[in-house]
Amino acid sequence: MSSELVITVNGKQHQVEATPETPLLCVLRNELGLNSPQYGCGSENCGACTVLLGAQVVKSCKVKVSEAAAGAITTLEGLGTAEEPHPIQRAFIEEQAAQCGYCGNGMIMATAALLWKNPRPTDEQIRVALDGNLCRCGVHLRIIRAVKRAAELLAAEGA
Repeated sequence: MSSELVITVNGKQHQVEATPETPLLCVLRNELGLNSPQYGCGSENCGACTVLLGAQVVKSCKVKVSEAAAGAITTLEGLGTAEEPHPIQRAFIEEQAAQCGYCGNGMIMATAALLWKNPRPTDEQIRVALDGNLCRCGVHLRIIRAVKRAAELLAAEGA
Protein backbone atom coordinates (compact mmCIF):
# COMPACT_ATOMS: atom_id res chain seq x y z
CA MET A 1 0.00 0.00 0.00
CA SER A 2 1.46 3.33 -0.98
CA SER A 3 1.62 6.29 1.32
CA GLU A 4 2.50 9.91 0.92
CA LEU A 5 6.06 10.70 1.92
CA VAL A 6 7.90 13.99 1.83
CA ILE A 7 11.47 13.89 0.61
CA THR A 8 13.91 16.72 0.03
CA VAL A 9 15.72 16.43 -3.28
CA ASN A 10 18.13 19.06 -4.58
CA GLY A 11 16.91 21.58 -2.04
CA LYS A 12 13.18 21.18 -2.81
CA GLN A 13 10.57 19.24 -0.91
CA HIS A 14 8.53 16.74 -2.89
CA GLN A 15 5.47 14.82 -1.83
CA VAL A 16 5.73 11.36 -3.35
CA GLU A 17 3.37 8.44 -3.37
CA ALA A 18 5.20 5.18 -2.82
CA THR A 19 5.38 2.29 -0.44
CA PRO A 20 7.97 2.90 2.29
CA GLU A 21 10.05 0.00 0.89
CA THR A 22 10.22 1.42 -2.64
CA PRO A 23 13.83 1.96 -3.72
CA LEU A 24 14.76 5.64 -3.75
CA LEU A 25 16.03 5.18 -7.32
CA CYS A 26 12.52 4.34 -8.55
CA VAL A 27 11.04 7.43 -6.93
CA LEU A 28 13.79 9.72 -8.24
CA ARG A 29 13.45 8.48 -11.81
CA ASN A 30 9.77 7.60 -12.09
CA GLU A 31 8.06 10.19 -9.90
CA LEU A 32 10.50 13.11 -10.01
CA GLY A 33 11.87 12.60 -13.52
CA LEU A 34 15.52 12.81 -12.46
CA ASN A 35 17.56 10.79 -14.92
CA SER A 36 21.11 11.10 -13.60
CA PRO A 37 20.87 8.23 -11.11
CA GLN A 38 20.62 5.22 -13.39
CA TYR A 39 19.62 1.63 -12.88
CA GLY A 40 22.72 -0.49 -13.32
CA CYS A 41 23.10 -3.66 -11.31
CA GLY A 42 20.41 -3.32 -8.65
CA SER A 43 22.77 -4.68 -6.00
CA GLU A 44 24.93 -1.69 -4.94
CA ASN A 45 27.93 -2.88 -6.94
CA CYS A 46 28.17 -0.55 -9.94
CA GLY A 47 27.56 2.97 -8.61
CA ALA A 48 25.33 4.09 -11.49
CA CYS A 49 22.53 5.00 -9.05
CA THR A 50 24.72 6.97 -6.62
CA VAL A 51 23.26 10.00 -4.85
CA LEU A 52 24.21 11.89 -1.72
CA LEU A 53 22.11 11.58 1.41
CA GLY A 54 23.40 14.49 3.39
CA ALA A 55 27.15 14.20 2.83
CA GLN A 56 27.07 10.40 2.54
CA VAL A 57 27.38 8.50 -0.72
CA VAL A 58 24.49 6.04 -1.04
CA LYS A 59 23.35 3.65 -3.74
CA SER A 60 19.75 4.62 -4.39
CA CYS A 61 18.87 1.20 -5.82
CA LYS A 62 18.90 -0.27 -2.30
CA VAL A 63 17.98 2.69 -0.07
CA LYS A 64 14.30 2.67 0.83
CA VAL A 65 12.52 5.93 0.14
CA SER A 66 11.30 5.95 3.75
CA GLU A 67 14.94 5.89 4.96
CA ALA A 68 15.90 8.67 2.56
CA ALA A 69 13.09 10.89 3.81
CA ALA A 70 15.15 11.57 6.94
CA GLY A 71 17.81 13.58 5.08
CA ALA A 72 18.53 15.87 2.16
CA ILE A 73 19.10 14.04 -1.13
CA THR A 74 21.36 15.48 -3.82
CA THR A 75 21.49 14.14 -7.35
CA LEU A 76 23.74 15.14 -10.21
CA GLU A 77 21.03 17.58 -11.30
CA GLY A 78 21.43 19.30 -7.94
CA LEU A 79 25.11 20.10 -8.48
CA GLY A 80 24.92 22.25 -11.57
CA THR A 81 23.18 22.83 -14.88
CA ALA A 82 24.18 22.47 -18.51
CA GLU A 83 24.48 26.26 -18.66
CA GLU A 84 26.40 26.53 -15.38
CA PRO A 85 28.06 23.24 -14.50
CA HIS A 86 29.49 22.72 -11.04
CA PRO A 87 33.32 22.80 -10.95
CA ILE A 88 33.36 19.02 -10.51
CA GLN A 89 31.22 18.59 -13.61
CA ARG A 90 33.46 21.02 -15.52
CA ALA A 91 36.56 19.09 -14.49
CA PHE A 92 35.09 15.81 -15.74
CA ILE A 93 34.21 17.47 -19.05
CA GLU A 94 37.62 19.13 -19.42
CA GLU A 95 39.47 15.88 -18.68
CA GLN A 96 37.13 13.88 -20.95
CA ALA A 97 36.59 11.55 -18.03
CA ALA A 98 33.53 9.84 -19.45
CA GLN A 99 33.01 7.94 -22.63
CA CYS A 100 29.85 5.87 -22.48
CA GLY A 101 28.51 7.78 -19.46
CA TYR A 102 27.64 4.67 -17.44
CA CYS A 103 29.89 5.60 -14.51
CA GLY A 104 29.69 9.38 -14.77
CA ASN A 105 26.91 9.92 -12.26
CA GLY A 106 28.49 7.74 -9.59
CA MET A 107 32.01 9.05 -10.14
CA ILE A 108 30.90 12.68 -9.96
CA MET A 109 28.71 12.20 -6.89
CA ALA A 110 31.44 10.25 -5.09
CA THR A 111 33.91 12.99 -6.03
CA ALA A 112 31.58 15.64 -4.60
CA ALA A 113 31.36 13.80 -1.28
CA LEU A 114 35.13 13.27 -1.20
CA LEU A 115 36.04 16.88 -1.97
CA TRP A 116 33.55 18.30 0.52
CA LYS A 117 35.21 16.23 3.24
CA ASN A 118 38.78 16.38 1.94
CA PRO A 119 39.59 19.24 -0.46
CA ARG A 120 43.12 17.94 -1.19
CA PRO A 121 42.94 14.16 -1.48
CA THR A 122 45.87 11.96 -2.38
CA ASP A 123 45.69 9.54 -5.31
CA GLU A 124 45.08 6.69 -2.87
CA GLN A 125 42.24 8.58 -1.15
CA ILE A 126 40.68 9.26 -4.57
CA ARG A 127 40.88 5.58 -5.49
CA VAL A 128 39.29 4.54 -2.20
CA ALA A 129 36.48 7.10 -2.55
CA LEU A 130 35.68 5.99 -6.10
CA ASP A 131 36.05 2.27 -5.43
CA GLY A 132 32.32 1.50 -5.49
CA ASN A 133 31.88 2.76 -9.06
CA LEU A 134 32.49 0.61 -12.11
CA CYS A 135 33.85 2.15 -15.30
CA ARG A 136 33.22 0.07 -18.41
CA CYS A 137 35.41 2.20 -20.69
CA GLY A 138 38.59 2.10 -18.64
CA VAL A 139 39.15 5.86 -18.33
CA HIS A 140 40.31 5.52 -14.73
CA LEU A 141 43.37 7.74 -15.17
CA ARG A 142 41.23 10.48 -16.72
CA ILE A 143 38.83 10.22 -13.81
CA ILE A 144 41.64 10.62 -11.29
CA ARG A 145 42.88 13.66 -13.25
CA ALA A 146 39.34 15.05 -13.23
CA VAL A 147 39.10 14.70 -9.44
CA LYS A 148 42.42 16.54 -9.05
CA ARG A 149 41.29 19.26 -11.47
CA ALA A 150 38.00 19.59 -9.59
CA ALA A 151 39.93 20.07 -6.34
CA GLU A 152 41.97 22.84 -8.02
CA LEU A 153 38.86 24.52 -9.46
CA LEU A 154 37.09 24.42 -6.11
CA ALA A 155 40.15 25.83 -4.34
CA ALA A 156 40.44 28.63 -6.91
CA GLU A 157 36.77 29.51 -6.46
CA GLY A 158 37.05 29.36 -2.69
CA ALA A 159 34.24 26.79 -2.56
